[in-house]
Amino acid sequence: MPKRALAEKRPWLLLSLAAAIGFYIFRNSPVPDLVLSAWKGLAIGCLAVYALLRHPSRHAYMLSGVMALCTVGDMLFGLFPFAGIMAFMAAHGLAIALYAEFRRPVTSPSQKGLALALLLIVPAMGWLLPADRAMALPMAVYALAMGGMAAMAWTSSFPRYRVGLGALLLTASGLLSFAQMGPLAVRAWGEWPIWPLYYAGQFLICTGVIQTLCRAGEFEAE
Repeated sequence: MPKRALAEKRPWLLLSLAAAIGFYIFRNSPVPDLVLSAWKGLAIGCLAVYALLRHPSRHAYMLSGVMALCTVGDMLFGLFPFAGIMAFMAAHGLAIALYAEFRRPVTSPSQKGLALALLLIVPAMGWLLPADRAMALPMAVYALAMGGMAAMAWTSSFPRYRVGLGALLLTASGLLSFAQMGPLAVRAWGEWPIWPLYYAGQFLICTGVIQTLCRAGEFEAE
């Protein structure tokens, strides 16, 4: 890809980063909820546009779809939590489908062990953390999708310390959100890392997948 064309795509990453920082600074200010929801969605929405424009392949379009579904989830969750969770689950399902097409030829025992731990421990924590036991089963089901996404990312052929790490950060953010429904409900500091972990995870996943696709397709990598 010519450098000029690449430069035209990078502002989407900068706009995404600016939106993420701005949302984090003003999230507890007297800004209307609809404005905050749109602001939050802009951060990940820009990553969806970046992926869509950066690489002309089906896998990049799948990645863009993952980011777009997460954008919908971000915007809906504060206003309509169930609809937001459904959007996130759809995003995890599409991400699993993407990672399934990039399986690592050889997976070490430690990598398999972490993947298994994610599949077992994350849903268990989703079940145990909510204080409202009526939420235990829905959160466990969601956590199973989230843990499966992280396990597939970690054992895929995408860069482990970008895409795999990004998926782990997303999982950590999700578990902290569960803890806010239980043991951290009265701890104000428990909410602080959720957005930074979530956004950093999405950013690493998006740029890591695109970098791999660009190298495989002999385009200039990000």
